[in-house]
Amino acid sequence: MVYNKECINPLIRLRLGHCEHEYMFTCSSLVVINHMLRELKKRQADIIERFAIKATHSIGSTNSILVHTALFMMSFMLYFIGFDLSNILLVVTTIVSLEAIYLSIFIQMSVNRQARKLHAVSRDIEEIQENVEEIQEDVEEIQEDVGEIEKDVDEIQKDVDEIQEDVEEIQEDVGEIEKDMDEMSEDMEEQTEEETNDDKMLTQIEKTLGLLITEIADLKKQHAELVNKKKK
Repeated sequence: MVYNKECINPLIRLRLGHCEHEYMFTCSSLVVINHMLRELKKRQADIIERFAIKATHSIGSTNSILVHTALFMMSFMLYFIGFDLSNILLVVTTIVSLEAIYLSIFIQMSVNRQARKLHAVSRDIEEIQENVEEIQEDVEEIQEDVGEIEKDVDEIQKDVDEIQEDVEEIQEDVGEIEKDMDEMSEDMEEQTEEETNDDKMLTQIEKTLGLLITEIADLKKQHAELVNKKKK
């Protein structure tokens, strides 16, 4: 709300009875007073509308039919007491016409109230529809995100399967390498056994050669002794 400079400290004259009083109000106090007056008018309108609704409901009931029937009968019974029939009809028609006028006003007020409620409900329905459309859009986006996530999960699962296959291949290679290592260890053991056997054979050969050499030396000595004996 925009105020002019002249509205900063206005003088307001309030007439109370036959006296005039001047009061100093600021713009904020004017806004508060305006709000209070609106609230008071709204409350008064609500009270009148509630009275109109109650009146229409009560007139449309069976008790209203009984009361109106009794009043009409009593009004026409006044003729037998001594009242003039034209005066009775005039009063009855006047009361009935006034009642019809007020009833039409009350009915129109209730119709207007219902129309305002329907308008408010239609606004709420439009807002709900907009919210539902937004929720549907959000759900569609979520579904798209879920689809993308499922695709990513499938790709990850494929990668996991490939990694599992690679691991199995590596395990097979490791098994083959272990087999080769076992075979190599067996070959090494066999080689060591053969080497030990060769060493044993060499030692035996060396022993036999030593024996042969000693025997040859002995034979040479014996031959030399025989030669010397023959020369003597």
